[in-house]
Amino acid sequence: MSVALVTGSGGLIGSEAVRHFAGLGLDVVGIDNDMRAEFFGAEASTAWNVRRLGEELGSAYTHEALDIRDRDAMAAVFKRYGRDVAVVIHTAAQPSHDWAVRDPFTDFDVNAGGTLNVLQNVREHCIEAPVIHCSTNKVYGDRPNSLPYAELETRWELDRAHPYFDGITEDMSIDACLHSVFGASKVAADVMVQEYGRYFDMKTVVFRGGTLTGPAHAATELHGFLAYVMRCNLEQRTYRMFGYKGKQVRDAIHSHDVLSAFEAFFRAPRSAAVYNLGGGRHSNTSMLEAFATAERISGKPMITEYHEANRVGDHIWWIGSNAAFQADYPDWKQVYDVPMILQEIYEANVDRWVPQS
Repeated sequence: MSVALVTGSGGLIGSEAVRHFAGLGLDVVGIDNDMRAEFFGAEASTAWNVRRLGEELGSAYTHEALDIRDRDAMAAVFKRYGRDVAVVIHTAAQPSHDWAVRDPFTDFDVNAGGTLNVLQNVREHCIEAPVIHCSTNKVYGDRPNSLPYAELETRWELDRAHPYFDGITEDMSIDACLHSVFGASKVAADVMVQEYGRYFDMKTVVFRGGTLTGPAHAATELHGFLAYVMRCNLEQRTYRMFGYKGKQVRDAIHSHDVLSAFEAFFRAPRSAAVYNLGGGRHSNTSMLEAFATAERISGKPMITEYHEANRVGDHIWWIGSNAAFQADYPDWKQVYDVPMILQEIYEANVDRWVPQS
């Protein structure tokens, strides 16, 4: 028996990882206790996604409603499967800047402590298994905001001659900048994954994601940018913009493209690898541009509200470079761009996201 162990299996990337690796013929064990509902409220619950996984995959999927902070419970799962674990995909996290400020202990315990629990259990019970860790571009803090942007009609943008025009690379420093509490906890996890790779010669990879997205996102205001744009549009909710005139830029990568990168690493793992992984120049948008795309797709107007103050540590512009990953895994190719992503989110949710009376 070969097992893929997925933390955060009810979330966007976690649930897609379950389906993807089950499709490769592995038995999948998912760990998720629906903390997203605690973080963001009932509408962000991932329980529906977990139920759907069970219905779709049957005996190929085993769900463990565990908290990744629980050392004894996590150890019991890893001990049960032992060296049958062929890969660990760690997607569980507290994902919000805003929420982290309210409860820094929980944020750090989940993001840093939970990651350490995963790594130590792999070391003790299945050391040959590659560990795929979902990090974030927020480990760079607000360093990207120091780049020389020009204000265009619908976005902030770099000059074509700038070294980072095609995307920010992994050589950007993570030091001496403002990270946010969330960013700091993710830095701790990011570095620990690298350290276990180097110190214990484990096969580990850190994927520093941009905006990870797709139709399985449980969209809510504090997390899930493109899905929440489409949800607000369809439900005719007010979308609140914070700072930068709504021209801040995000690259967006579809869960399908993320999982194909995960599979590539699984098949040819390395030790202590670090890659930016996002939409890059292939798939990026400003907030204003995303609104216009959503309106074209649905035929409904966006209802928006602008707040001058930006969120602490928020990026003015983020387009990451996938060049390092593509150099090591040249067969990996992106499929989705932003209009395709929003179209798919629309089609998956148009009957579910309706205006509330």
